[in-house]
Amino acid sequence: MALGGVGPVWLGRSLWASRAPRLGIWAWQALSATVVVSVALAGLAVAVPTVPFSGNLAEMLQACVMALREQYAAPGGAAVAASGTVLAVALVGRVGWCLGAALLRARRERTRHAEVLAVVGSHRPELGITVLDDARPAAYCLPGHGHRVVLTTAALAALEPAALQAVIAHERAHIRQRHHLVLAFAEGLERAFPRLPLFRTAADEMRRLVELAADDAATARSGALTLAGALVELAGAGVPAASLAASGGHVAGRVRRLLGPQRPLHRAVFWAGALAVAVALALPLVLAAEPAVAAASMNVCPLSDVPMAEGMSASG
Repeated sequence: MALGGVGPVWLGRSLWASRAPRLGIWAWQALSATVVVSVALAGLAVAVPTVPFSGNLAEMLQACVMALREQYAAPGGAAVAASGTVLAVALVGRVGWCLGAALLRARRERTRHAEVLAVVGSHRPELGITVLDDARPAAYCLPGHGHRVVLTTAALAALEPAALQAVIAHERAHIRQRHHLVLAFAEGLERAFPRLPLFRTAADEMRRLVELAADDAATARSGALTLAGALVELAGAGVPAASLAASGGHVAGRVRRLLGPQRPLHRAVFWAGALAVAVALALPLVLAAEPAVAAASMNVCPLSDVPMAEGMSASG
C-alpha cells in the first residue's frame, strides 16, 4: 500500500526519468510488479500458517498439518484462510488473464496488418523497410515475430536522407528493446485494475518513456536536431493499432527535449537507481520469506521431540 500510494506520485513528479528513460521504464515496471506480488503473497501468508520445524520432511509435513488444523479450528480461522486463498488466486488469475489477452490481441492485430502489407506493400532491401503507398506521411514498426519497419511513400518524399535514417533507427530501437512487451505489460495491468491510479499512471508514463528511449537510440546515430525535424514532419500521422510509431504520443514534449540541452544521468546515479529497482522487486519476496526462514532456524517441533525422548528413555 505504501509503494502503491507514494511511488506513482514520486515517480510521476521526478525529472530524472526523462533523462534516463530506460531506467524509468524499469522503475515503473518494478513498482507495478511489486504491488501485485505483494498483495498475492499477503493472501498466501494469511492462508498458510508459518510453523517451526526440524527433522525430516515427513515430520515437517505432520507439523504443517497440525498447524493448519489448529488454524481452521479457531473461530474465524477457516474464513480468514479462505479469504487469503481467494485473494491470491483471484489476483494471479486476473493479472494472468489480462496480460495474456493483451498479448494475444496485439499479436492478432499485427498479424492481420502484416498480411495486408504482404499484398500492398513493397520491400526496400537497401533500407530494410516496407513501403506503403499512402499520401499521409507516417512511419511505424510491427514488432514481434517477423518484425517490420514501415514507411509510407509520403514519408519517403518528405524526409531527407539523414532524417529518414533517424526515423528508421527510432523504429528499430522499438523492436530491439522489445517495447511492445513493455506496453503489453502496462496495458494488461491497467485493464485488470482500471480503477487504480497506479496502473493508469504507469501505462501513460511507459507509453511516453518508450518513445524517449527510442529517441535516445536514434539520436546516438543521427543527432537530436535531425530527429526533431523528422518528428515535426511526421506529427499527427495515423498508424495501425498494436504498432509503435515515431510520431507516437507526446511529440511536442519530445521535440522540446531533443532541442534542449542533453543532460544524461551520471553513471553512478544510473546504477544506484538500478539497484533501487532491484530492491523494490525483491522486497515482497524477502518479507514473505522471512517468517519461513525464521521458522526453519528454530528446533522446537514437538513431533520430532516426542519420539526422540521416548527413544532415549527406552535406551536408558
